[in-house]
Amino acid sequence: MPDFYEFFAGGGMVRAGLGPNWTCLFANDFDHKKSRVYRENWGEHELKTDDVGILKPSDLPGQPDLVWASFPCQDLSLAGGGAGLKGNRSGTFWPFWRLMKAQIAEQRAPDMIVLENVCGTLTSHEGKDFTTICDAVADEGYSVGAIVVDAALFVPHSRPRLFVVCVRATAAIPHTCISDEPAFPFHTKALRTAYERLPARTRRSWIWWNLAKPPARETSLSDLIEDHPSDVRWFTADETLRLVAKMSNLNKEKLAQAKLEGRRIVGGLYRRTRQDEFGCKVQRAEIRFDDISGCLRTPAGGSSRQVILVVEGESVKARLISGRETARLMGLPDAYMLPKNYNEAYHLTGDGVVVPVVRHLAHCIFEPVIDLTEVRASVAA
Repeated sequence: MPDFYEFFAGGGMVRAGLGPNWTCLFANDFDHKKSRVYRENWGEHELKTDDVGILKPSDLPGQPDLVWASFPCQDLSLAGGGAGLKGNRSGTFWPFWRLMKAQIAEQRAPDMIVLENVCGTLTSHEGKDFTTICDAVADEGYSVGAIVVDAALFVPHSRPRLFVVCVRATAAIPHTCISDEPAFPFHTKALRTAYERLPARTRRSWIWWNLAKPPARETSLSDLIEDHPSDVRWFTADETLRLVAKMSNLNKEKLAQAKLEGRRIVGGLYRRTRQDEFGCKVQRAEIRFDDISGCLRTPAGGSSRQVILVVEGESVKARLISGRETARLMGLPDAYMLPKNYNEAYHLTGDGVVVPVVRHLAHCIFEPVIDLTEVRASVAA
């Protein structure tokens, strides 16, 4: 049974994705509210709630097969301040990496290290931040590769994310896990451009991971919507009219077409700041009716919370997306215990990793690498 560490663990969505055949040796997050939810779902034993910067190598037990780190994205996001790896949040990669270097020095190096973040990592500081990460990994004797996976392949939720998958030189990689060249859809143009920027010494350590395309998704946004959510209320008729009034002509046309369908149609709506025809900033309500949710974001303000719009003929109803619906969009089962506070639930899920994406990565890459490595080690012994 393979084992792992989970850094920046949040509510343990990586743990949920790896599944019951994996053993968690250690988990860490600095957020006490998220940690409370982690313990409610996974128990007390493995989680240490503390800033990663004050953790010591002695806090980390054993030698894991895999270490996962979803370090904060705020400074790498296209919507962030652009501080990159020098920022207070995304810069927490460095104390995490110091722990990994200590493990390597103590002969406790994991066979695999996975770094997850927003796709803006590829272009942050003209690609220099991505290069810095890959150089740091390669300098410690790891091969490195990356893939971009959109959660919409698995759940009705548009959420592309970057996964940097690193393998120790002594690990064994099945040939089925490696591609001779980049391939669509997991090796995007931005990723290929970022690879070309890497120095030659790091490109020599590069792997184009071969990730199988999953079966066609069977669920839609409509399937995940609650009939009677307990934590949000339906807007009044006046509130809904004011929301529709914020739509551009294009979005109003989308709504009109949905009404003409004469059936129940569910859309996801975000309020965004745009420029009008006079160059003035105005708030717009932008709707999509492709039965896929827009990317969940942590609620820094009211405009970042997604609104659900239900259209049936001339009937138009609207409300905030519920906490349970956000969890479903992340692939969490309904048995997963969420915070009772709405904002805390939204923050927890909006900061997380989509569960079936983790499971697919584990099935296609992590488990085959770990299994073959163990087989070769036992033969050598």
